Amino acid sequence: MAFHAIRFPLDIALGARGGPERRTDVVTLAGGGEQRNGRWQHSRRRYNAGYGVKSRADMAVVLAFFEERRGRLHGFLWRDGLDHSSGGPVPLPTDQLIGTGDGSRTSFQLIKRYGASFDPYLRPISKPVAGSVRVAVAGVERTSGWSVSSTTGVISFAVPPASGAAVTAGFLFDVPVRFDTDRLDVELTSFDGAEAPSIPLVEILP
Repeated sequence: MAFHAIRFPLDIALGARGGPERRTDVVTLAGGGEQRNGRWQHSRRRYNAGYGVKSRADMAVVLAFFEERRGRLHGFLWRDGLDHSSGGPVPLPTDQLIGTGDGSRTSFQLIKRYGASFDPYLRPISKPVAGSVRVAVAGVERTSGWSVSSTTGVISFAVPPASGAAVTAGFLFDVPVRFDTDRLDVELTSFDGAEAPSIPLVEILP
């Protein structure tokens, strides 16, 4: 089992469907009330890449990609067309608050915040796009003195940010996924047409 740092073909991914999934237990009590328990700390994304296959050529690309990943065995990168940036189309170094300096801490995990101040969800980002990450400390962009891991999304500073200084970042990112099937069911619909009704993908969580 390994992770292949290669992205699923973007032109096919743009036609896919999918989004976040959560696991919640709901128990209905005798009086009609409910007790609810969220079993997962983090949401898990699922996609169906089959909707993006429009031609025989598309299917041939997906088939080769599937075989190279050995079905469900190896993970890969997926670009979520709706959610792949820390903010707008062009990341800004102040997009996301990722921590506050204490004078000794040097490592900060990239995160993306969803929702307002009531009860925001903080999503760890582990696969930033190379060259897209921008970092600021106390609102001032840092162009050097730090590095980012492309496998974990951890920002490491050579010198710890000062105590009380806000550490922020902007970035593009991919989702680590794997195929959620070991079988492709392909239908040739015409001379130059092909249809794969279901090519399920599931996010790989840490």
